[in-house]
Amino acid sequence: VQLQASGGGLVQPGGSLRLSCAASGFALAYTTIGWFRQAPGKEREWVSGMRRNDGRTYYADSVKGRFTISKDNAKNTVYLQMNSLKPEDTAVYYCASGARIILSAMKSVSAYDYWGLGTQVTVSS
Repeated sequence: VQLQASGGGLVQPGGSLRLSCAASGFALAYTTIGWFRQAPGKEREWVSGMRRNDGRTYYADSVKGRFTISKDNAKNTVYLQMNSLKPEDTAVYYCASGARIILSAMKSVSAYDYWGLGTQVTVSS
């Protein structure tokens, strides 16, 4: 069972990146998915999530309207499209998956069963 995040990099403010998170050993289609990020010296924070049952998506206020989470079940991969990036978006981004996550727990790190290793996103001019 593994989650592999990729797609990070260095981008200028206002730019875009698309992160990918490929799963192996289990089907993402049957899990709730979360994207988190952790900046230096800060706690890991929830960014976005997609609910297992109906695919409904949720976003932190700080990224709403700029980030979009999506999923390709055939490729067993989840994506995070990030537009209009700001320096404060700089962080290591993690994808996570959990089979039994209730909506009220979606933002909780401890609710997730599997984590990817993370990919660095740096927004700087």
